[in-house]
Amino acid sequence: MNYGEILLRLGASVLIGALIGLDRNLHGKPTGVRTLGLVSLGSALLTMAAGDMLTGAGGQADSAAVSRVIQGLITGIGFLGSGVIVHKNGSERVRGLTTAASIWITAILGILCGMGSWQIAGIALAIVFLLFLLGKPLERALHRRWLDKPEEEKREIELHDE
Repeated sequence: MNYGEILLRLGASVLIGALIGLDRNLHGKPTGVRTLGLVSLGSALLTMAAGDMLTGAGGQADSAAVSRVIQGLITGIGFLGSGVIVHKNGSERVRGLTTAASIWITAILGILCGMGSWQIAGIALAIVFLLFLLGKPLERALHRRWLDKPEEEKREIELHDE
C-alpha cells in the first residue's frame, strides 16, 4: 500500500468520524468531533495494520486473523460506548443509547475505510445521517400520537392489534 492510499483511508476515516461527531456535538451529546474522529481513525488504523501485518509476511492474508482483529475491535468499542449509557435511579428512562450506537457505527465505518470499502462506507454514512435527521421527529410524532390518547382508547388499540 502506498502513502497516498494510506493517507486517503485514514483521512476518510477521520472525516467520517468527525462528521458524525459534529452532529452529536451540535445536539448536545457527550461525544463530538475529536472523540468520534479518534474512534474512526483508530478502527481504520487497526484494520490496516492487521491487513498489512498479515500480507507482509508471505503476501497472503489470513482472513480469519483479520476477522479476529475486527471482532476484538468491535468488542472493545462496546466498552467505550457503554460508558455513555446512564440509567436514572427510580425511573425506567435510559439515556445515551444513541450516543453509544453512534460510537459503535463510527468504529465500523472506520473499519470500512481501513479496508478501502468506499461505496459501503459512503452509503452507510448517508443512512446514519438520514436516521439522525428523521429518527427523532418520527419518534416524537409516534409518542405524541400514542401518549396523547386517553387510557381507554389505548386499551382498545392494544386489543385490536392482538
